[in-house]
Amino acid sequence: MTNGSYRRKDRLIKEERHDVYKEKGKLTEPTLCSECGALFVNGRWSWKQTEEKANKVLCPACKRIADKYPAGYIEIRGTYFKDHSDEILNLIRNTEKQEKEEHPLERIMAITDEKDHTLVTTTGIHLARRIGEALSRSHQGDFSINYSEDENLIRGFWER
Repeated sequence: MTNGSYRRKDRLIKEERHDVYKEKGKLTEPTLCSECGALFVNGRWSWKQTEEKANKVLCPACKRIADKYPAGYIEIRGTYFKDHSDEILNLIRNTEKQEKEEHPLERIMAITDEKDHTLVTTTGIHLARRIGEALSRSHQGDFSINYSEDENLIRGFWER
């Protein structure tokens, strides 16, 4: 190990992303969410029914709701929203309904009126993105999104 035959390569060891809402191992199938009734079967959550005796747990979406820990945030600002709030809120709820039919873990947690904006929180990142895109497509305005891979979190901002 002399004359350069040994080279030390310093490297950063990247930590594994840790999502406490992701199951550590594979769930026993079928597994039923004791809160919302979603069923884990064939490796994914769905709204299917089962006649078999099912293991019971809280699904990741219900855990997030219980912990009040959203994965998605959409801030809605501007006077346009104040003038069209009923129409926009219907669009948001319809977007959730469509997404939730296929993906039970994607749900709205809350729609809250803050001092200078309305905040929509979601259990999943995909629903938050879809809501922002639906607002932008239907009502134009400015939509931007920030995704934090470390936290598995998405923040969207829409204004008109």
